[in-house]
Amino acid sequence: MTDQEWAFLETVARAAFANPFGETRDDLDLAIGGAPRGSSSEEILDSVLSRVATQLESLRRRGLADLQGQGGNRREVLRRFCLFHVFHRYVDHFDRLIQSQLQAGDKPCPVPFARQALEELAGFGLGEQEAERAFAVFYQLRRAFYFIKNGLVGASPSMKTLRRHLWDCVFTHDIRWFEAGLWDKMEEFSILLLGETGTGKGAAAAAIGRSGFIPYDPARKGFTESFTRNFVAINLSQYSQGVLESELFGHKKGSFTGAVENHEGLFSRCAPHGVIFLDEIGDVSIPVQIKLLQVLQERVFFPVGSHEPRRFSGRIVAATNRPLDEMLLDGKFRDDLYYRLCSDVVTIPPLRERLQEEPAELGHLIGAILRRIAGQPVSGREQQLVKKVLQRDLGRDYDWPGNVRELEQAVKRIILTGRYQGVKREKGRGDAADRLVSGLREGALNVEELLAAYCGLLYERFRTYEEVARRTQLDRRTAKKYVQMGEPERQN
Repeated sequence: MTDQEWAFLETVARAAFANPFGETRDDLDLAIGGAPRGSSSEEILDSVLSRVATQLESLRRRGLADLQGQGGNRREVLRRFCLFHVFHRYVDHFDRLIQSQLQAGDKPCPVPFARQALEELAGFGLGEQEAERAFAVFYQLRRAFYFIKNGLVGASPSMKTLRRHLWDCVFTHDIRWFEAGLWDKMEEFSILLLGETGTGKGAAAAAIGRSGFIPYDPARKGFTESFTRNFVAINLSQYSQGVLESELFGHKKGSFTGAVENHEGLFSRCAPHGVIFLDEIGDVSIPVQIKLLQVLQERVFFPVGSHEPRRFSGRIVAATNRPLDEMLLDGKFRDDLYYRLCSDVVTIPPLRERLQEEPAELGHLIGAILRRIAGQPVSGREQQLVKKVLQRDLGRDYDWPGNVRELEQAVKRIILTGRYQGVKREKGRGDAADRLVSGLREGALNVEELLAAYCGLLYERFRTYEEVARRTQLDRRTAKKYVQMGEPERQN
């Protein structure tokens, strides 16, 4: 093998598991395929797959495509090169499987192409168990791409960042760790989603939850679970404390009035490698927080009225639109639970920020909403009609207080009535932005006032001191001080 060939294999190996929503993968694809910049994504991918197939055939003719007897870095590079080739040969098959599983629900679908794919992997020298796990990772990779791409629409920089972030939540930022063993340990990494009401926290949670690892079972010639069963969600704010504990942990027959039979709670029903989405985590009482902490710390829980421990082997994704940093300071949310939940904290951007970054995002979202309502693609004419009504009735500076959820209802109302008036708020983010810009132009702000104005603007947008601190690189207490410093002016 020449040095040039080896360099090509190394480039493909780096691309094999690179984050598909990141710029690094884009650059690698251009380097592999040799397509000129400005080519369409389809043209780039076609060029990549063609060159990889040509190189692989050359290696096969010379007997260099066999992993048997290879070791160390040489085997790893060749293995990833072969996996890249086989994965892309079955992308369309996996997409059809995902669609079939969505329609079938909780019963796992058959995988008719599994035998052929596994034989191809074995042909490169992968052992039986290694090939089956690689096949399961293929399915996981394609599900993650499918649900992150289709569930979180938008071309704004903040949405591109969000999609990259969610991919890392599924596979870690370096998939070598994931492949080395974390694929079986991701339940240790809880995720906390923050953001205003209606921004899409549920869609982000579903993208993570439906993208978990699901083993392949050769005896059943299919995967062990449906990804629809692997993700379960509950809105914690809709239950009283007693009912909520029963819904989460289950209860034993006779444990309270009305408990006429045993009840399996959400934690009991969660499949291995599954994800439970705890929405509105900021609304639960301290006693329930303590029980949730026990689940996260010890991976066990007790049904109401039972002393027999049950094991939980799934993953937790939680979300809230409440200012958790304030609740932590006020003792309304336990610090120990917070630090168990926040292996990573993902902030979902509000719609107004997305539209500021990329005004064309509105058209993308309208198109996606219309497709979802109609169950099929709609023409550009319908999209333009809806967009024109929004611009006529709301203007271009409407700040969408209800975010994407409000936009969806606006589209539905326009379909029904031909108009949408929106929600008018007397004070909003624009006031804070105008004050800051005016003060900068006039040179009327000292350093303290500048920080107070900027921190106040960030707080009005993101509603958490933690996010203000992250964006300003201040500690949380300092960020809160500057936000509160500007409050009297914002209230006037």
